[in-house]
Formats: sequence, structure tokens, C-alpha cells
Amino acid sequence: MKDVVIVGSGAGGGPLALALSRAGFAVQVLEKGPEYERGDYSRDEVSSIWRGTFTPCLGDDPHVLVRAGLAAPRRSLMGWTACCVGGGTVHMGSYCSRLRPADFMLRSLYGGYEAVADWPYRYEDLEPYYTRAEWEVGVAGAAGSDPCEGPRSRPYPLPPLAANPLAAHLDAAGRRRGARPFPTPRAINSLPYEGRPACSYCAFCAGYGCNTGAKGSVQETLLARARATGSRTGRSHAMVREITLGPDGRARGCVYLDELGREQEVRARVVCVCCSAVESARLLLLSRSARFPDGLANDSGLVGRNLQFHATSAGQARFDRARHQGKGFEHPNPFIGRSLMDYYFLPAGVGELPKGGMVIFRYEGIGPVLRARMLAEQGPRLVWGNELKRRLRDFYCESWTLEFEVQHDFFPNDRTYVTLDPDVVDRWGLPVARIHLDAPLHHGTAGRWIVERTLEILSEMGADELAPLYAGETASFLVHGTCRAGKDPRFAVVDPYCRAHGVPNLFVVDGSFMPTSGGVPPTLTILANSFRTADHIIAQARSGDLC
Repeated sequence: MKDVVIVGSGAGGGPLALALSRAGFAVQVLEKGPEYERGDYSRDEVSSIWRGTFTPCLGDDPHVLVRAGLAAPRRSLMGWTACCVGGGTVHMGSYCSRLRPADFMLRSLYGGYEAVADWPYRYEDLEPYYTRAEWEVGVAGAAGSDPCEGPRSRPYPLPPLAANPLAAHLDAAGRRRGARPFPTPRAINSLPYEGRPACSYCAFCAGYGCNTGAKGSVQETLLARARATGSRTGRSHAMVREITLGPDGRARGCVYLDELGREQEVRARVVCVCCSAVESARLLLLSRSARFPDGLANDSGLVGRNLQFHATSAGQARFDRARHQGKGFEHPNPFIGRSLMDYYFLPAGVGELPKGGMVIFRYEGIGPVLRARMLAEQGPRLVWGNELKRRLRDFYCESWTLEFEVQHDFFPNDRTYVTLDPDVVDRWGLPVARIHLDAPLHHGTAGRWIVERTLEILSEMGADELAPLYAGETASFLVHGTCRAGKDPRFAVVDPYCRAHGVPNLFVVDGSFMPTSGGVPPTLTILANSFRTADHIIAQARSGDLC
């Protein structure tokens, strides 16, 4: 019998494993995917990104996508964050920003839009845990440089990563346009930190595992420290198919299939589900019983509802090499390291509510396979052959390209949710997750406005060509909301501490709890909330409430 079993080892499960292990709890972490070492991480785009190193293949473990406008459901990797020890933090771009105080009360501030709800706690309740998460994983940033950030109790543990000299030109152009670029906070070591080396500036961040160990992944930081306590054990290749329920109505543990397909069982006093929003909802829906015939903790019927991804928009500027020597484009540092929060809230009249997002500028290289695909798909028709060769030659030899991405809210709505697919099963014979997707119109409206403003800054830098790439699209790998947190069990799956309403020793601790997605990458928020939940579990267990 374990004190705690944690299903999933990413941004939700990692802080729980560390905090509970440090408190002396006997913790078992179960991970569906493999465990990699630094030496396993390749800088080969094909093997790392296109051949399923971090996500399963469609034949083994797909999701099924039902999207407005699609003729029929189709197999998809939409909603897959990762499937390995450390979860999505292993191959993340490591952007780690806090939500704004207003993000916690959008409904109170702006009224009802779609299925928007307030959070059951406020920014100041999470702030100490934001700080804790930043120091545990090692976030490099400049405290006070983000003009829209909420109050913070402590600076970042590391200074910002070194930036390409081009950043100074972007800063100046932004200021001339009334914007305030600032160093992008990232969980990448700018200096040696906690026994891990500093960044080598190789640019193989997003989509790749870090073979230097400089990236602050859960695997490198939290899980390694949890193992060192002697209280945490881990098991990879453990496909959990059911959370079991005892006759007293409490979670009893879980049943999983090992790498040979053999059924195993773990008993625990506390069960924490941390599989990411789509897979956590799927596991709860699979865990049916006489007490919960529609899925575990699903009395409200809300498990799988309020699914959110992230809305995303992008643009780019082309700078002719002959005209822009000396600005920094040719410098070997791949990080421009700048973001904007000036458009996080929109002026009145732009959209259906005044909510925008965060702009992240990117100069680091994208792999040639993805780059060729992007260039082939630019414009009204697909190109190949000589025209594609011309575009590639121009991109790599005749110009420099500065790109930006906007991360903005994906608003929960009644048309976007997760169910079990009635037809498709995974390689273990279990129904896969069916994702129903329909994005609100505001995503495109907000995205287009922010892209236009950001392109104005790049024009101020002297760009030769400007191009909006897309607006209001859906980023498939950032997932939230399927087990919404709230105080009223009629309208929420878990309480403010991620404890399931109706199952007192079951916690759902990943992006599933988030009532709204916010307009920044969610990783830091998931980490911080998990530390907050861990403290609650420790206090409740010591008081006897979880026994």
C-alpha cells in the first residue's frame, strides 16, 4: 500500500512527487511512456519531431477529432502533449510566464462569454507557488521588466538568457510604437543552476529533449530530486486503464498494464490523476462503477466538458541580407529573447471582450523539414518543385526572417469537449478520446488585431516584407479545462485544491482544473497549482482527513 499514487509525470505530477516525497510520503509515479536519458535526445528533426519520440503514433494511441467543418471524424494527435517521463516539459520551448491577476476573474470583470467562469481562487493565492515553481525548475528572467505582470514576492532565480544583438533594435522599434518589449522568461539555465549546466545556445529547444540538461524539465529537476529523497518510486511503460473505487466510495488505487501487457494493481490512500487534460478526462470516463456509471467523479456530467486548447496567431518579417548587415541577424546567438504584453488586453470595440494575448518573438531556427512545409503552404495554393526551391533559397541565403507567435485565450464553450470514442480503440483495446472542437470567433478577431500591431513594430525595424501567417488558430498541444475547478459541485469537477467533488481522496492535478486558459503558455501555472495542491494534501493527510 502506497501513501500516494500519481498517474502521469509531467507538469502536474512532478511537483506532487517532489513535495510529497520530501514530506515523507511513500509515492509511486506511473508513466505511460518511456523514460529517456540526456544521451537519448537527438538534434535530428526527423527522429525527434516526426517519428513520435515524444508522442504516440496514430496506429497505437490516437485521438479522434470531430471538428466543425470536417466531413467526418478522423484520427489525430491533437491534444497529445507528450508520452514520456517528464511529459511535455521534456520537449517544451520552456516559456514560463505567469497569468495576470485579471485572468482569475474574467467572468466578474467582463461578463459571460461562451462558458467563461471565474477561478475559485485569485492570483495572490497562487503567487507564492509561482515563485516556488520558478525557483525549483530554474526560470531565467528579469523581474519588473514585464509591465503588466502582477506583484511578485521574489525575483527570478536566474538572469535572462543572453539575447541576439537584434533584440536591441526590436526594443527601440517597440518603444517608438509605444510598446514595451521585455526579456522572455524561460526555464532554461542562463547560468549553471542546481547542479545543471548553463544553456549551450544550440537552438534545439521546442520539440527536442535537451541533451545538455540546461532545460528545466520536470524530469531534470523535480523528479530527480524526488527520487533522491528515497520516498519516490517510478514506473514507466505503465498504461493505467482504471482508477478503482472501494466500497466506502474512496479511490482505492489503479489498475495498469505493464510493458508486456500484464495487468498490475497499485493500492494507495490518495490517487492523483495528472495525465494532461484530454487523457485525464479519458481515464476518469473509463473508470466506471455502480457508484459512477458515467465515469469517476462525474456526478455533474462535466468530466470532459469545457475543454480548451490555446488560441494562436503568428506573423513574420523578411529582411534583405544586402540591406541589413550589422544589426545582429548574422550573430550566432539564436535567441532574440523578447516578448510583448502590451496587447494582452484589447482596446474597447476590437472584439467581443477585451482579451488579447502574449507576443513571443522567435529567431531561433526551425528544422528544415518543417520550414520547407511552411514555405510550401504559404499563400493561396500549395507549391513544390522550382518554386519551393526558390523560396528555400531566398529564406536561407538571401534574407533573414524574424517571426512572432501570439499565445491567447481559447475560451471554453459548449461545442468543445472530450468523450470516449464509440468506434476507435488503442493498442490495449480501450476506447480512445474523441475531441469535439469548435473555436469561438473572438479568437480570430483578437489574433488579427494583435498580428497587425506587431507587424507595425517590425515595419519600424525596417523590414522589407511583412506577412501575417495566421490568426486565431488552435494550438493542439496546450490543453486545459476538462475537470474544471470550482466551489460548487454542480458546476465543477474538482474543488479549489483539485480534490474531486464526491471522491475525497482523488485529485486531478494538471491543466484539467483550469477554468480559463489565459493568454500565456500554461506550464508555470500548472506547476504552481500542483505545488499548492501538494501542500493541501500534506495538511489534510496529517489532520486525518485523507485516511
